[in-house]
Amino acid sequence: MAITYTANLVIYTGTDFEQTFVLEDDLTDLPLNLTGYSGCAQLKRYESSSKTVDFVVGFENNRTTGRVIVSIAATVSATIKPGKYFYDILLNSPTGTTTRVVEGTVLVKKSVTR
Repeated sequence: MAITYTANLVIYTGTDFEQTFVLEDDLTDLPLNLTGYSGCAQLKRYESSSKTVDFVVGFENNRTTGRVIVSIAATVSATIKPGKYFYDILLNSPTGTTTRVVEGTVLVKKSVTR
């Protein structure tokens, strides 16, 4: 799991957000077996910011599919000021290794319809 994927996202304030990533082994191109893994992900205005918004990180019931799901509830996205942000997703292996698997920018836009 040496490759860090880049994906840029868009979140609209006051709406539920969910994104699924399918992680593959960089040598075999097969889905990663994420059995026993845990994860965390944060959204920050600047990479050095101390104030963050936490994503909820989940996995499919069948963890052999390599699917990682990040989400933010509408009540949380309503508190985010529109603008450009940075995020990353870290996975913790059962052996204690932490790996950054996805990173990118997030454009937070104010919803027009309320």
